[in-house]
Amino acid sequence: QVQLVESGGGSVQPGGSLRLSCVASGNIRSINAMGWYRQAPGKERELVAHIVSGGSPYYTDSVKGRFTISRENAKNTAYLQMDSLKSEDTGVYYCNANFRVIGLVGDYERWGQGTQVTVWS
Repeated sequence: QVQLVESGGGSVQPGGSLRLSCVASGNIRSINAMGWYRQAPGKERELVAHIVSGGSPYYTDSVKGRFTISRENAKNTAYLQMDSLKSEDTGVYYCNANFRVIGLVGDYERWGQGTQVTVWS
């Protein structure tokens, strides 16, 4: 069974930085893509950043120039470096992975449990 575990959330003042990590574990043969989503109170979950193996990162407009997504393939880990944080970045951040499993056919998807990010002034 594949699991995603996020870490690195917390509370910071506007202008501060946080770094989120997402580790995928289990019978993973390969990871096709990893992404970060967030859900603010009363709002729908939205895609923040996404990185496909061999492709360029994608960022939603509101975080371009402030957030950086990266992967460490050998560790099945994705990171989200968040700089110049704003109050509107507050929410629960979820990691998502699309991957292939050893011994099985097809692509699978998993979500992490979420980590809270609060930007307060």
